[in-house]
Amino acid sequence: MTNVQQHIGSIALVVKDYDDAIEFYTQKLNFELVEDTDLGEGKRWVLISPPNSNGACSSRTNLLLAKATTPEQISAIGNQTGGRVFLFLHTNDFWRDYNLMLSKGVTFKEEPRVEPYGTVVVFEDLYGTKWDLLQLNN
Repeated sequence: MTNVQQHIGSIALVVKDYDDAIEFYTQKLNFELVEDTDLGEGKRWVLISPPNSNGACSSRTNLLLAKATTPEQISAIGNQTGGRVFLFLHTNDFWRDYNLMLSKGVTFKEEPRVEPYGTVVVFEDLYGTKWDLLQLNN
């Protein structure tokens, strides 16, 4: 029997505009643009990923920026989880990343806090999608 090997390759994030989203994630969060392929008819395959995010299996989970095209999709921009935090950006240096993001104008919804599991703060992307910036305790 073959060992099951799986990983999440991409998570779709509904956005209003490809280029605005690419600019936010690459300029304000220092994400890497992994791929930007024109699929025709206004569609693109756009993958972004946090810097140095290759995992132990040399695989990474990318964000697939998916441009909203229907009224239902448009209504989900910035609120894909009903107001809850959607994505969790883990870091090895919370204060470095927090201060860099703050200096680049990222919107934080609260002050950083220390929890039993680590240091965390909620921030928003350009469309209001909520994220946690998180450094776990060792």
